[in-house]
Amino acid sequence: MRVALYPGTFDPITIGHIDIIRRASALVDKLVIGVAINRDKGPLFSLEERVAMIEAECAELSAQTGTEIVAHPFENLLIDCARDVGAQIIVRGLRAVADFEYEYQMVGMNRALDSSIETVFLMAEARHQAIASKLVKEICRLGGDVSKFVTPLVDEALQGKQGR
Repeated sequence: MRVALYPGTFDPITIGHIDIIRRASALVDKLVIGVAINRDKGPLFSLEERVAMIEAECAELSAQTGTEIVAHPFENLLIDCARDVGAQIIVRGLRAVADFEYEYQMVGMNRALDSSIETVFLMAEARHQAIASKLVKEICRLGGDVSKFVTPLVDEALQGKQGR
């Protein structure tokens, strides 16, 4: 069974994330969405809210592709999380050259920790390259329309966080 781990904070999950999930699910039998518990980032959504959004957004995709897609919170090293879930592959989405520079360093460190776990990069679709959760939250906070960047479920959750 081919198992991959796609890690991130997903605060919130965007259509860019969903595109990477859709494409990664075509490559494996099971895709674990690693939801990072990163207190330093001060997430807008709680861990439980982020996991619930991922599960809701991925349920139909899982049914369509036949790939098991599960959300898995983690707070340990990424490589340890990959081992915990039995992943042979770590999936990373790339939007721009700046992403690659950071990810390249991470791959080197992860390979030094466990060379049996491979990292696969998936380039974001051109129409999704500018989407970043941080920017989506900022646009929403300032009253902008984020419906082009997130699903209706996530848009509603963002609006709720802003008291709208």
